Amino acid sequence: MTTVDTQQPVQASRGRTHRLLRRLVRPGAAALSGVLLFLSFPPRPLWWLALPGFALLGWCLRGRRARAALGLGHISGLGFLLPLLVWTGEEVGAVPWLALAAVEALFIAVTCLGIALVSRLPWWPVWGAAVWILGEAVRARVPFGGFPWGKIAFGQADSVFLPLAAVGGTPVLGFAVALCGFGLYETVRLIPAYRRTGELPRGPLAAAALTVLVPVTAALAALPLVDDSAEDGTATVAAVQGNVPRLGLDFNSQRRAVLDNHARRTEQLADDVAAGKVAKPDFVLWPENSSDLDPYRNADARLVIDEAVRKIGVPTMIGAVVTPETGKLRNTLIEWDPARGPVATYDKRHVQPFGEYIPMRSFVRMFNSDVDRVRRDFGPGHKVGVFDLAGTKVGLATCYEAAFDWAVRDTVTHGAQLISVPSNNATFGRSEMTYQQLAMSRVRAVEHGRAVVVPVTSGVSAVIRPDGKIVQQTEMFTPDALVAEVPLRSTLTPATRMGTLPEGVLAALAAGALGWVGYATVRGRSRRET
Repeated sequence: MTTVDTQQPVQASRGRTHRLLRRLVRPGAAALSGVLLFLSFPPRPLWWLALPGFALLGWCLRGRRARAALGLGHISGLGFLLPLLVWTGEEVGAVPWLALAAVEALFIAVTCLGIALVSRLPWWPVWGAAVWILGEAVRARVPFGGFPWGKIAFGQADSVFLPLAAVGGTPVLGFAVALCGFGLYETVRLIPAYRRTGELPRGPLAAAALTVLVPVTAALAALPLVDDSAEDGTATVAAVQGNVPRLGLDFNSQRRAVLDNHARRTEQLADDVAAGKVAKPDFVLWPENSSDLDPYRNADARLVIDEAVRKIGVPTMIGAVVTPETGKLRNTLIEWDPARGPVATYDKRHVQPFGEYIPMRSFVRMFNSDVDRVRRDFGPGHKVGVFDLAGTKVGLATCYEAAFDWAVRDTVTHGAQLISVPSNNATFGRSEMTYQQLAMSRVRAVEHGRAVVVPVTSGVSAVIRPDGKIVQQTEMFTPDALVAEVPLRSTLTPATRMGTLPEGVLAALAAGALGWVGYATVRGRSRRET
């Protein structure tokens, strides 16, 4: 009589399941690392989640081969950017959002490939963090001028590491966070080695501990650089949020209503000043696109603005769309004097691809006909924006420009005592976009030691002190006017003085480490062949 072993198929099935689960562990961990990075961004005050996010990413990448690292990096990038950038599809559908996230995740994939390569070196958390910053630097420049949204530094507005922004800007701040996260993983990794052998790997463990302690210590040492004293006195500023008639792209067809809302709220502010309810501002800031009607070509729009500015009686910055007879449109900020009308302009220098202009229009149209909503492209300006408003030098970075290091820095090097980031977030509804952008402005405040005022059409307008703290802010889609006294400053932080130097040094470290790995690999192959 033959006995049939019924356990073998069951055991084989269990073995296959076990092997499948093992294969899925690292991809799952890579996705989770990206999700943790996303969760570290506003509006959640969970900045510290970036540390376990990088630690988990380090575990996924350390010692991986190139192909595996590339795939794991792309998974992590999607876990990070898909939820972070969901607002980009708010009104145009899922295809642009998915395409943008997938393309930007490729940059992270290549970055993670570099991290895996340098993970073979001593002190690899240092080189890995430098490679991450190199990846961010490339992503902030290409294609179409780059897309720096999602820089790790922009999630650190409430972080213990924030003072490092004054030391070396967003590259040094992001480097510290990545270094601390990788160092955290390396420290934890070395502890089981002690348990197995009974010998403490003092050198490697000390190196790993330093990669955690040094960034934190450096951040604490940088605290004296975060100064919000009024070196040049103070200015009383008003930020007007007029709101839009309804959510979405349709607000463009209601341009007059948007203009009327901002004029009406400014006139109400003038009434409040006359009644002694609020202090009279030295100047008023309207947001980007507060007048989509060109006041140079539309007499009605000019009259509405003129009446509102005369009633408040102080210089007012107007955000307008300027429509010349020929050529490209201009996203323009206009300094409007109550007696003389428009006296100065600033044209947005970094216009947004696929938002304000469509690159490769005929090609993109094959995938999404919504590109034709942008019927006439905007063109970039070329002059640095600094307005003299009632004796205060106000640096101007319009909306999307706040994400670019150079676009904010050069206003300060051209004399700005205060920074304004006028924005229009109506297209993105009640998404997290406005909070992500507000966090950028908070980081910029510390980076350059300047108060930052953010007037927005319908998102969250705010007044930020030079230490990054928000002193006033509005609710979304609510007409309001913020009036606050802010310190004026002229001292340049080390970050402002050095400009791109810290980023260049970190990129050179990354390139050097990658070059050494490449050299060692080629040399090793040559020796084996001989």
